[in-house]
Amino acid sequence: MAKPELSEAAQREIAEIARVHLQIDTLETRRIGYLDFHDCAVWNIRAALEAAYLAGMVDHYRERE
Repeated sequence: MAKPELSEAAQREIAEIARVHLQIDTLETRRIGYLDFHDCAVWNIRAALEAAYLAGMVDHYRERE
């Protein structure tokens, strides 16, 4: 089974969530340890996951209209 592709809008939203909640400037792999690995507080991870979940819900209901 093929992995579903995320829309450009969804990819932008995920990048914005990472920037705002996790202070991660880019989700691109840079192959430099200190640029690709980040320490994040659990409350920031929770906030990012909640934001992603809510964004998915909004996207789901938007598609139904």
